[in-house]
Order: sequence, then structure tokens, then C-alpha cells
Amino acid sequence: MPGEETRSRVRRGDRRGGGEDRGGTGGESRYAEGGDASGSGERGRRADGHRRGASAGGRGRSVRRAPKSGKRRVLRWSASVLAVLILGTGGAGYLYYEHLNGNIRKEDLTLGDKQMADHKANAAGQTPLNILLIGSDARDSKANQKLGGAKETFGGTPLADVQMLLHLSADRSNLSVISMPRDTMLKMPKCTAPDGEVFPASTRDVQTNESLGRGGPGCTVATWYELTGIRIDHFMMIDFAGVVSMADAIGGVPVCVDANIHSRSADGKGSGLKLEKGTTSIKGEQALQWLRTRYGFEDNTDLGRAKAQHQYMNSMVRELRKGTKLTDPAKLMNLAEAATDALTVDKGLDTVKKLYDLAEEFKKVPTKRITMSTMPNVYGTGVNSGRVYPKAGDAEQLFRMVRDDVPLDGKASKRKPEEPKDPSAPVGEIAVSVRNGTATDALGPASGRAGEVADQLKDAGFGRISVDSGNVTGVARTAILYPSADLEGDAQAVAKALGVPLAQVKRSTDVSGISLAVGADWREDGAYPVSKGTEKTPDSAGALNGDDEKACMKVNPNYTW
Repeated sequence: MPGEETRSRVRRGDRRGGGEDRGGTGGESRYAEGGDASGSGERGRRADGHRRGASAGGRGRSVRRAPKSGKRRVLRWSASVLAVLILGTGGAGYLYYEHLNGNIRKEDLTLGDKQMADHKANAAGQTPLNILLIGSDARDSKANQKLGGAKETFGGTPLADVQMLLHLSADRSNLSVISMPRDTMLKMPKCTAPDGEVFPASTRDVQTNESLGRGGPGCTVATWYELTGIRIDHFMMIDFAGVVSMADAIGGVPVCVDANIHSRSADGKGSGLKLEKGTTSIKGEQALQWLRTRYGFEDNTDLGRAKAQHQYMNSMVRELRKGTKLTDPAKLMNLAEAATDALTVDKGLDTVKKLYDLAEEFKKVPTKRITMSTMPNVYGTGVNSGRVYPKAGDAEQLFRMVRDDVPLDGKASKRKPEEPKDPSAPVGEIAVSVRNGTATDALGPASGRAGEVADQLKDAGFGRISVDSGNVTGVARTAILYPSADLEGDAQAVAKALGVPLAQVKRSTDVSGISLAVGADWREDGAYPVSKGTEKTPDSAGALNGDDEKACMKVNPNYTW
């Protein structure tokens, strides 16, 4: 998560001069949304008096009382907000309901123009839940400035330096988490801030953590949807002080390193984390150091830090599930104050009761069915050396599995594909136009791909195949579009013949007949890379199971003592 070096500012999506790039690989990321743990004072203000990453209206406080019966149920909510987010625990303790509701800041869910697709229910009529966890690097409160350091960065436009998507399966049997490295380069969608300011879609690759400076967390949500096609139901954004308070309340989380580590270089880089080889129970500022450490883990990049965060979260959940922590009501009260005061959420999660209900859903997942992963990626070259890009094929496979509610732990999904209302015509009568959409920002179209896929359809018996050689607009994932309901069955027949998931068959007014766009996820000849029956999480995602107590971070040899 956070870091401490000097970095240049990002203002309205553009970088200003001076200092080291906050979002780059040369320094620690910073993680916080402004606000001290006490709940007093101004929050997240820019020099012009407007909140960045929060609506102009501020957070306000509710004076409406909840029904007494509902209150008692809600007052049983316990555990840190991070635990609620990641795998909710619940427990005992009495909270000041109205006061805590007032602590929680609220924002719009999405600031993008695109309407997110609805969830498809499984055979039992259940739908999944997707929560985006955001860590802002804002340092605009005394508490967070004390923890964050780097005075040159105080009051600047924040960056979304931690981004994790939590996918709770429709049947609540499993939980999948995808981290996106903050150094990921991608296109930003158009975002309209709550105050009406418009941030145009980027025409160049932009680092993903800049999304927060384009109107607030709703733009981070829009950016995720643009890249992944995954519907996001809620977001939650937290800060430095909340992490420290919650770590203290938990009472210690065991973490492991394979050698002595001191995250501090001669020129002052590093989080300051100092641990002996083996397993240590960490809390408070030491826990924050662990979550922020970049220099000292593996190759000193954000990828190693993501693995350390996954190890910490899994371990924290195991500790909370043991039921031996958080037994002191006074500690619970302090935790609730710090946690809600550290939170910014979408307006659909604007009360403690809603957070409690969400926690109850997460509690249904056993730790052995929790899978942490990192978006598969490749390093850029030239001016973007050190930044990362989604890895063609692997990244899309991971996103597809989440979209289709396929567990990342390899256990079979019970979900059944929907049958089309209109059945398929004989394949020999189905007309399909195939085009080459394999181009990416870094690569041109792969030669001959449309013709090769057209040949596969002909071999499968399709008799009316044509190649649209005039359209080579790139698409991230292969898609089959159809214009009207009477062609849905025909379009699905094309998908089944090629092994393309039915989730990638979509109705569109942009086509007049069935159109197959061979995407960047299918640049190589042969069968579609995520064909039917291939439900394996890519090795490049670095999956970590929630029950893995032997996980241990590899220490960079230059940071041992």
C-alpha cells in the first residue's frame, strides 16, 4: 500500500513537474484517504476548497433514528472495516449507530458514461457481489501525514494506489480477489465529477492509479469496468489511520519472511519495516509498514507488495475466524470509531446496517474457498519501462472467470448457461462476418487471424462465412455480436463451435448480422485459449489460498541485515 518518497503531483489527470513520479516504480506508493481517526477537522480538501475523491457536499451526519429492533441486530456488528470488506467476521459489541453512520462518507458509485451490465442469476436465482476496495494515497489530515511522511506531497491530488476487486460468488460458496498493480497502464474512460467537471477519455495510456484524481472513486470504478467488463456493485475506500487502528484492535497478525528484512536503503527509500526471519505477529504501524513495503520484497516492485498484502489479509481473516480476538467491548468501540471514520463508500453502502449485512454475506465463505490473485501482467518497454500492462490472454481469462462466476480455486462452478429464446438455425445456413480485432496499443493486428478463424467455422460446417478486412479496430477480448433476439441462438451456435464462452455473445445495435471480432486474447492460431472446460486460473495470477499458513515472503538480498 503506502510509501514515502517525494513524488510529482497528478492534477486533473496530468502530471506536474518536480520530484519523483508517485505512480512509478521508483518509489513507495502512498495509501490513504484524508481524515484523522478522531473524526474531527477538515477532510480531503484541495487548495481550491473542493474535496478530491469526495463529493463537494461533504459527508454530513444523519439525525434519523433506526427502528429499535433493527438497531439491536446492527449493534452486534464487529471486527474491522477491513475485515468486513475482505471477509467480514461479525461478533459482539455495541456501536453508536447514528454517530457511526455520520462518520461514513458517501460518493457516487460510478462517474463513467457506460451503464454497467446487470448480473445474470445462476440456476438458483442467486447473483454474485463485486466490491472494489480502494486505497487512496491522500495525505491531508494530521493523522495520515504523520503516518505517511513526504511533506512535499501533502494536500495534492490523491492516487488510487491500492485497487482490489472482491468477487463473492452467487451461491456464497467462494471468494475471489484480484489486485491490479498501481503501475498498470491503460486507457481512462470519460468521467464526470460530482461537481460537474468533465474529464475526457484519455487518448494515451495512463497509469491506473490516476483514476482517483478524475472526480473521485467513481472514476476508479468506471476504469475497472472499462477494462474488465465486470459489473461492480459497491466500492469502499480507506486510509492510513484506519489501517493502524484496525491492526491494533485485531491484536496482531502473523506474517512470514524467508530472511531478516529491513526496508530502508542508503538513499532513504523503503517503508522502514524491520523483521527477523520467520513468523512475526505484527500490528499497528508495523502492520502498516508491511502493507506499504515495496523495497525489500522480491524484485522491489508493486507486484511483490501485492503478494505481501494478500498474505496479510489471508492471515488476518484466519485470526478473526478463530474468535479469540476482539473480545473487549471498549476496543470494539474504538475500532468502530476509527473504521467508520476512515471509510468512503458508495451511496448503496451508506449505513452501518448495510455494512453489517454485507459482512454477513462474506461470513458464509470458508477460508479454504478464498483465493487471492494479481492481474496477470507484462512489463512495458521504452518510456513505460517499469510499468506493466495486462497480459493478453491470461488477464482476460481471469476477468472472464469472475464475470462468469467461475471459482478461482479450481472447484467446479454450478452455474448453467442461459438457453436462447430462439433456437439456432442449421449451421450451414448461419451467416457470419469475421474480422481481425487483435490489435493492441503496443501491437498491430496479428496477420491472417480473421481468415484462420473463418476456416475453423467452415470446418465446423458453417457455410455462409465472410471476412471483413476493412475493420481492424482492436478489441481486448473476442466477441460475437448479434442485432436481434431471433439471431441469439445462431450467435451462440458460433460461440459453441469455437469454444468461446457464452458470456462473450452479446446483443448490439452496432451490427446488422452476426459479427465475430477475433480479439487480442486470440492472437495465436489454434483453439480459443479459454475454450469450454478450461476453468483454470492462470499461473501468472499468483493465486494464494486463504488456508495457506505456510506462505512466506521472499526478501530481496539487498535489504537483509
